[in-house]
Amino acid sequence: MLRLSEIMTRDVVTVTPETTLREAVDLFSAHHISGAPVVSGHAVVGVVSATDIIEFAASEPEHVTEAPENTSWAEDSSDADVERADAMPGCYYTDLFAGEGDDVADRIGGPSEVSVLDLHTVDEVMTRDAIALSPNDSVFAAADVMRRQAIHRVLVVEDEKLLGIVSTLDLAQAVAEHKLATRTYVFNRGRDFGPSRFPL
Repeated sequence: MLRLSEIMTRDVVTVTPETTLREAVDLFSAHHISGAPVVSGHAVVGVVSATDIIEFAASEPEHVTEAPENTSWAEDSSDADVERADAMPGCYYTDLFAGEGDDVADRIGGPSEVSVLDLHTVDEVMTRDAIALSPNDSVFAAADVMRRQAIHRVLVVEDEKLLGIVSTLDLAQAVAEHKLATRTYVFNRGRDFGPSRFPL
């Protein structure tokens, strides 16, 4: 039986509850990951994903501290214009993570602005009941939990200490490398293990 300790990623990128959303996004982008455990001291207190941050940013109004120069607001702006501005399509936020070269956080709020990402912390968006398994649990148990909970990663914890993380990518790699294959050996006990074949 293949255990989680055999396929888990041990060098885990973590954040704290006090990490700003901008710092978390920058960390995800730099390490090419989509989420991270949230650790306070040595205890795991939750998990945060890029999806959590995107959904939060999409639901919050933008906070701009510096208005662009020469901006004039027409007094007779129609309600339709305001509604169109407020109803930013969801694809806008997912496209922010798809670009290359630029800093992801800067695409959400430029250097002259203080955005939602600067004003809020991981503590406000994280999932507090992180799913965790033991390093001795099987890969099949992790796959089952991921399927039932519709999640992409499971924390590997022992004695409340974070040892590693197993993602859907880790599971896919284990399958691709045939680590889940079960070998069955059939012997003719009388012939293969008889006293004449293996004398003492």
